[in-house]
Amino acid sequence: MKALQLYLSQEHPCSYLEKRSAGSIFIDPQEPVTAELYDPLLEQGFRRSAAHIYRPHCGPCNACVSARIAVHDFQPSAAQQKIIRRNSDLTVQAVSSEFHEEHYALYQRYIEQRHADGDMYPPTIEQFTSFLTSHLDFVHFYEFRCGEDLLAVAVTDVLPSGLSAMYTFFAPEDKRRSLGRYAILWQIQESQRLGRPYLYLGYWIQDCQKMSYKTQYQPLEGFINQHWQALPAEGSSTIETVEL
Repeated sequence: MKALQLYLSQEHPCSYLEKRSAGSIFIDPQEPVTAELYDPLLEQGFRRSAAHIYRPHCGPCNACVSARIAVHDFQPSAAQQKIIRRNSDLTVQAVSSEFHEEHYALYQRYIEQRHADGDMYPPTIEQFTSFLTSHLDFVHFYEFRCGEDLLAVAVTDVLPSGLSAMYTFFAPEDKRRSLGRYAILWQIQESQRLGRPYLYLGYWIQDCQKMSYKTQYQPLEGFINQHWQALPAEGSSTIETVEL
């Protein structure tokens, strides 16, 4: 891998842990983002946001742990099997990662009803476009439909070492289907079908309740102390991390 220039962002309030500051290191924005560039960085705990590749770098805090599911060893729990059966009537297809009015309308409903207290509220077309739409050839928008009705969209990076679940938004009023969880289960199955060993889930924070759902998918690995190691299942004992 060639030498890359890294930049350090300014500190800002952490979105996940109260009274904490956050920052990141990121790859030179002028560097063309390709699968060949991003894939080895993903394996080193980096993450993509829009056209930027970054990793948290928050001074003494090292709470953010890059997480991935080893998909070939994954066995769905009884509850997860029920979710899969409950959504067996859905069809999934990949579409271009350009702007679609139908996608934005669903995203708008999702943010307004599920994340009105978050950084992404209120939603705007400009925000949606800069965050999710992309010209990168490894970015896929997977549409989940019941008949003609669009129920969910999973924005996923398809890379040699695995799939990376970048963002999912779904019909907030349809709580029975557990669409967010089903999107993860489907991406696990798609990773298996494509012969990719991992599904990357972004960052996991042990003390953040919003992140706790990720440990429901086992075996889950975290990038800690510069190598991947097993993360405990939900309700198990805690782990210790050190400065990355």
